[in-house]
Amino acid sequence: ISVYIVSLNLPVEHVPGEEPQMSQISGLLVEKPQSVTAVKGKNVTFVTKVDSSQMLRKPTMKWLKGKWMDLGSKAGKHLQFKETYDRNTKIYTYEMTIVKVVDGDAGGYRCEVTSKDKCDSCTFDISVEDAGEDAGELDFSGLLKKRKQKEEPEIDVDVWEILKNAKPCDYEKIAFEYGITDLRGLLKRLKKMKKVEPKKSDAFLKKLDPAYSVEKGKKIQLSVELADPNAQVKWLKNGQEIKPSAKYIFESVGGIRKLIINKCTLADDAAYECVIGEEKSFTEVFVQEPPVTITKMLDDVHVVVGEKVEFEVEVSEEGANVKWKKDGVELSRDGKYRFKKDGTKHWLIINEATAEDIGTYYVYTSGGESKGELEVEEKELEVLQSIADLTLKAAEQAVFKCEVSDEKVTGKWFKDGVEVIPSDRIKMTHIGRYSGPLTATLIDSCISKLTSSLTSPILLYYPLCSFLLNGDLPVGEKMLFRVTAVNIAGRSPPAVMAQAVTIREIVERPKIRLPRQLRTKYIKRVGEKVNLVIPFQGKPRPVVTWLKDGAPLDTGLVNIRTSDVDTILFIRQAAREHSGQYTLSVQIENMEDKVNLEIQIVDKPGPPIAVTVTDVWGFNAALEWKPPKDNGNCEITGYTIQKADLKTKEWFTVLEHNRRPSCTVSDLVMGNEYTFRVFSENICGMSDDAGISKNTAAIAKTGLQQNLKPYKEKDMCSSPKFITPLVDRSVIAGYSAAISCAVRGHPKPKIIWMKNKMIIGEDPKYLMQNNQGVLTLNIRKPSLFDGGKYTCRAINDLGEDEVECKLELEKK
Repeated sequence: ISVYIVSLNLPVEHVPGEEPQMSQISGLLVEKPQSVTAVKGKNVTFVTKVDSSQMLRKPTMKWLKGKWMDLGSKAGKHLQFKETYDRNTKIYTYEMTIVKVVDGDAGGYRCEVTSKDKCDSCTFDISVEDAGEDAGELDFSGLLKKRKQKEEPEIDVDVWEILKNAKPCDYEKIAFEYGITDLRGLLKRLKKMKKVEPKKSDAFLKKLDPAYSVEKGKKIQLSVELADPNAQVKWLKNGQEIKPSAKYIFESVGGIRKLIINKCTLADDAAYECVIGEEKSFTEVFVQEPPVTITKMLDDVHVVVGEKVEFEVEVSEEGANVKWKKDGVELSRDGKYRFKKDGTKHWLIINEATAEDIGTYYVYTSGGESKGELEVEEKELEVLQSIADLTLKAAEQAVFKCEVSDEKVTGKWFKDGVEVIPSDRIKMTHIGRYSGPLTATLIDSCISKLTSSLTSPILLYYPLCSFLLNGDLPVGEKMLFRVTAVNIAGRSPPAVMAQAVTIREIVERPKIRLPRQLRTKYIKRVGEKVNLVIPFQGKPRPVVTWLKDGAPLDTGLVNIRTSDVDTILFIRQAAREHSGQYTLSVQIENMEDKVNLEIQIVDKPGPPIAVTVTDVWGFNAALEWKPPKDNGNCEITGYTIQKADLKTKEWFTVLEHNRRPSCTVSDLVMGNEYTFRVFSENICGMSDDAGISKNTAAIAKTGLQQNLKPYKEKDMCSSPKFITPLVDRSVIAGYSAAISCAVRGHPKPKIIWMKNKMIIGEDPKYLMQNNQGVLTLNIRKPSLFDGGKYTCRAINDLGEDEVECKLELEKK
């Protein structure tokens, strides 16, 4: 964790575009945080201290981002706050730690402390850069390799002009479209700048524009023209002077002064000033975030009435705003719809689906959209136990029972087509999935359960004239039951059933619940793990059978584990032979359910074959080849073509993702002879090997023939000579360092590096590089013992030369 503490008690300056503080400004802060550049993925901590010796009560501290966002409500894993108090010095110490910094943490921050009528505040900025990016070091070898590239013209959208000309009702829509997060602060600055009228200036011939807009990650240039070409200017950001660095570059050409800001971040969204003496030129820079794209589209959802629905989408930026719509109507937070987000993932949740929820759902971001269909099915009502015929004697009770699959469904009873109405003689009950009418007088009764030999009765007292026996009854056995009525006078003679009842288990049809991702072709790479969990249902427990391509599955290649509710197909390391069609079958007696799964195991393809140069004309060459013999068990998606000059034998890519097995290579250099190689591609990537052309393409020289005098080759041999010497350096211990020089000589000299006149061997701490005569010695994490005098010596047959420098190490 990097802790940044600044002990400078600087005066607080008014930032253009912000409202002045109403309370009295006082020096309560004795230590203030400073603007920093944080490394993405690392932690950063800011510390501020408050002097409470003049206070009667504890001060109130707020950490704010932008103009108004209070960070106290965001405390959690990403933002952590800490507070301590020293009784001796009466100093309160407040800490804010940002855990694992991300791009969204960039921007302007403010810490604000208040106590009654006193207040104090301090602003600071955070800019975020990728790990390994070091703008402050000069890469000498990289500068030698740098080439100018043709830049394609881009359409520059000026959001500032759009906002100035737009209606107030369209501000929110424009902010969402162009990724503007601090809309309130932007409107405040817009209102302030509309009141500013340009005044004539003696120092400026051309002032800064009222505002500039730039995309995040791009560079921007601010330019003014001075009346006096020799005048000195100062550049300010939010009232603080800017110093030249790798990020801020100052240019001066005649009377024109330029400020170039490289790799703009959200921290660069601020007010800027150019100052000459007493005169100033103001402007505002607005940094637009890149459009938020959708990286994982919505899937169609199929549920049953009453089930929970979740639409999931993943976007390119954390904390981005999305809009949900159904059939073109925007959805809002209410009792029916819930919105949830975690990092880059967003969910639309419907707790209990109904038929009214059927439709097309859309999700919109500032850079894309996606849609998904919702289908809601009605529950299929099944009769699990139908009404049985009864034969009774007169005055006996008749009990009809019916069991259905849904507990919430109530039934109507009919006799000879006429609905039965409850009365004193007819009772109707609804218990769970059971319903039935009773024809009897309501009296206390008991039920006894007997074995087939009617021995050892078990008395169960029940106040109604119906009773449901729950328990481990022996399946398949025939059982008799009798009922005896009891009152205060005693027990009545038992009523015995006319025939035995066969105990049967409730049968549930077998059904396989195939997960959505397995309804299409399931693709995995060679060596990856395959773990498929497929739930099913059925009573009694169904028999599960697996087949592959119509034959029984070999359990030596694939592991199968089956429980009462699901079956698992597991492959520890997938291989090509695991590809095929798998059939899962669950069966209960004569009832069966089957599903087919297609598993495809893919790998990188082989190289193309028969690569041939078929024609050469002008500065062009035509190539043809045949697809590879091994396509990696999937479709070939394209080819990558590279060329190499036979003189240098260095390969350069000329075409990527070429779909056809032929191409034309252009812009070849006259007088050179080229060979070509082709890589094949599929969803796993490029092939490891390439198909190399059998013949070459020679680009002949054209034009007039010139009779040249016999050429006498000049002797280019020379002794080694250093054209750029080593320079003394002072570095900090623990941070990698490099020293560079440049040498020329022919034949190519042998390079020897020495430390304190001792030759540096194959020490892994030192990395020696030679690129076209530019010599570099990289020292990994030097310690204090690595300081001293370093010498580079170049030797060939004609002589030798050497340069040296002094390397000093400082403690951290």
